[in-house]
Amino acid sequence: MADHAALVRLDVVGPALAAATGDGRWTDVEAELIAGGKSNLTFAVRSPAGELVLRRPPSGDLLPSAHDMGRETRVQRALAATAVPVPSIVLHDEGDLLGVPFYVMTKVPGHVVRDELPAGYADTPEQKRAIADALVDVLVELHAVDPAAVGLAGYGRPDGFLERQLRRWTAQWESTATQPVAAVDALAARLSRRLPASAPRPAIVHGDYRLDNCLLDPHDPARIAAVLDWELSTVGDPLTDVGMLLFYWVEPGEPAPVLTPAVTRAPGFPARSHLAERYAARAGLDLGELVFYEAFAHFKFAAIAQGIAARVAAGAMAGQDFGDLDGEVRRIAEAGLARLEQES
Repeated sequence: MADHAALVRLDVVGPALAAATGDGRWTDVEAELIAGGKSNLTFAVRSPAGELVLRRPPSGDLLPSAHDMGRETRVQRALAATAVPVPSIVLHDEGDLLGVPFYVMTKVPGHVVRDELPAGYADTPEQKRAIADALVDVLVELHAVDPAAVGLAGYGRPDGFLERQLRRWTAQWESTATQPVAAVDALAARLSRRLPASAPRPAIVHGDYRLDNCLLDPHDPARIAAVLDWELSTVGDPLTDVGMLLFYWVEPGEPAPVLTPAVTRAPGFPARSHLAERYAARAGLDLGELVFYEAFAHFKFAAIAQGIAARVAAGAMAGQDFGDLDGEVRRIAEAGLARLEQES
């Protein structure tokens, strides 16, 4: 494991937290990398005063527009008074203290569910369905928030959103790819020819909405305690969030992903169709173009996976290693093409 002292600089973070909280006990602080983060680095920061969570970019060269701590801070502060549960921001620094922007937020009690549920938690199919329903319902709440009403006017550019998203993730792919992958190029080309003619009303978009980017209430599986990891948030087409949620929701019998958890493959979790139908009913949106959004999610995550591989190779992931990702990138892109073929 890499030397975390150079990534967190407790000698400066501690006094800054003491000043931000008015509690001198934060000068006696330690930090521990929280496993699971594959983009920004997340640390548990502990002192006699309690525990907080620090987020900062990986070390090394960063891709343009990626790892934006200011965006994460802004959107969480904006959503604090809404029905969308988010941690409170304690400290935000633009780079003076660590040389890179970072922020510190409250630690919300809850379960991060990855490859298995905690023992004795959500044992029944009804409770597993309640988890899915809560996940969908919070997404509906997010998409119902008026961006301007919470100070997020100008947070994104809704006009031409999907075209720009395709260009952005194509550029991300091209900047990190180590070898040609025909399936990725074919998927990008198919998507560019298949753009929906119209889009729903612009909404605040999380950008990476999935089960393990949320905290489940430790006592009630039917409640989301907090939504985390707002790095890719913007204002744009809300159905991109739906496509990503369904991409991450792996069903029984499907291959286990290399980079993301697949607890939903376990018996008792509802199918993707249940989530889509609940979202459509609660949000009042037409999901007639859902195939495009699901295929786009495959393309986007193929680019994300390649970016993770590049950061690991550059030693920018605090010692984390996720194995050989070339085959996973190809598998994801081929599955996206297959999704489009199912439609035709």
